[in-house]
Amino acid sequence: MKFSIIGTGNIASFIGTRLVTARHKCMGVYSRDTEKAGAFAETLLCDKYGAITEVEDGSADVCFLAVSDAAISEVAAQLSFKQTILVHTAGAVTIDTIQNAAADCAILWPVYSILKNSLPAHRNIPCAWEASTDKAKRVILTLAHAITDELFEARYDQRRWLHLTAVMSNNFITHLMAICEQVCADNDLPFSTLLPIIEQTFDRIKNGSPHALQTGPAVRNDTTTIQSQIALLEQHPEWQNIYKAMTNSIQKDYTKD
Repeated sequence: MKFSIIGTGNIASFIGTRLVTARHKCMGVYSRDTEKAGAFAETLLCDKYGAITEVEDGSADVCFLAVSDAAISEVAAQLSFKQTILVHTAGAVTIDTIQNAAADCAILWPVYSILKNSLPAHRNIPCAWEASTDKAKRVILTLAHAITDELFEARYDQRRWLHLTAVMSNNFITHLMAICEQVCADNDLPFSTLLPIIEQTFDRIKNGSPHALQTGPAVRNDTTTIQSQIALLEQHPEWQNIYKAMTNSIQKDYTKD
């Protein structure tokens, strides 16, 4: 199939590279950053569009709108497709946002943290999809199977909750790790010392309920340790607030049991 891409970020790189590897043909790349568009177009062996008006209806079977969530409606307003299927790649944006721009619309959202300088090599990447028409469904599923082995349909009212849990389980945890890294650095400790317990945490939840596996001073209601650790964070009130909020949430959760 033929496709085009608007955007040059992480998701655009992932989708474009996977589809070209699977022998689908990219017709062109557009971005307001012409330098990035040119480099990405070279990678995908396709043309660089100099203006969004060059993304013509019918020139490709699908146009992927892989831009920031906030920019989707603005970019879609500049498009008018009757033949080309328009697909956005955001988890927390409704399909209605692009429906005035195309007769056939779809969503393909990888539930995965993707960085274009380290694209995943495996196909174990859950992807949520939604389609406004049978035509859009047929085409997006065909292309999606070139990207991943894990596909599932999810409406917006499901995706927004899944997006929330993705933020909490990935972005929030990464931030907690960044705090731990800084605490270690400030106290001349190797952050690598924590890697085994971090790995143990994620290994355990592969086979059990996180709720059942919780350990630590909050579960034990060890107020002496909790107050001591809160005091250690006195010079970092933001981190102290995170510690207090997490501790309170854990204690409330386990009071119910």
